[in-house]
Amino acid sequence: MNYHIPVLLNETLEILAPKNTERALDCTFGGGGHTRALLNSSECYVCGIDRDPEAKFRADSLKIQYGDRFDFLLGRFSQLSKLLKNSDKFDMIMFDFGISSFQIDTSERGFSFSKEAPLDMRMSKEGISAYDIVNFFSERDLANIIWTYGDERNARKIAAEVVEKRKISKVETTTQLSDIVKKVLGYSSIRKGHSKLDAATKTFQAIRIFVNDELKEINDALEYIPQILNNNARIATISFHALEDRIVKSWAKSKKNCFFQINKRVIKPNKNEIHENPRSRSAILRGFVYTEDNRERC
Repeated sequence: MNYHIPVLLNETLEILAPKNTERALDCTFGGGGHTRALLNSSECYVCGIDRDPEAKFRADSLKIQYGDRFDFLLGRFSQLSKLLKNSDKFDMIMFDFGISSFQIDTSERGFSFSKEAPLDMRMSKEGISAYDIVNFFSERDLANIIWTYGDERNARKIAAEVVEKRKISKVETTTQLSDIVKKVLGYSSIRKGHSKLDAATKTFQAIRIFVNDELKEINDALEYIPQILNNNARIATISFHALEDRIVKSWAKSKKNCFFQINKRVIKPNKNEIHENPRSRSAILRGFVYTEDNRERC
């Protein structure tokens, strides 16, 4: 797969319910799929945000097509207070957490365990990389990362094997790390539902989350958004694993006086979508509506 398929697109549009002249903020622009759908569904305005410099090139084509109805800001969505103007208010906010298909499919970015590439995993191409963590963190710290962010029960064994390998030579590529994990676990994949999960998935997820500080990013952004919402604004969040969804649920519970859940049950992709886009299989969509009457209680 070398193209971007927006996850739960129709369901997301139903929650956001865009109207003419309304303003939307797509905090995870990625491939621009959700943004484009919003722009096509009504005469609304959309501001896209992404920390990945490569997203800017994809955003440029939308700017040409939609003109003043679209803008793009390069940066982390945890920095909304710095990226946006004080007067900016929105009627819709969209979060599609995790990594984009472009990041996975661009092998040199080092996100995928199925492609030979340097260990990197930095969304913003800045700061500490997966290579640094794997080769220079202590065995204990590495095990804690794999356990905490990957829920990998063999985290200690994996960390120990990594440390033994790097004594001989540095672990430099994605496939080298993947091979270490699979050797420790004794299998290359495990069946999950109707799909097969690569044995290295949890370890790669854990390191990626740590490298990009993804969970803190989500928490900081959610805490800030009440300040930039118009009354009756709609919020859509798409999570891809329990750690992300747990933050959303905790945030919603703490803000229950001003944010009301639109869908009583979480929305998941149907069988057709999973068949067409296997990467959507773990997606969880939640929708909320904001009431300004209780702004002071947010």
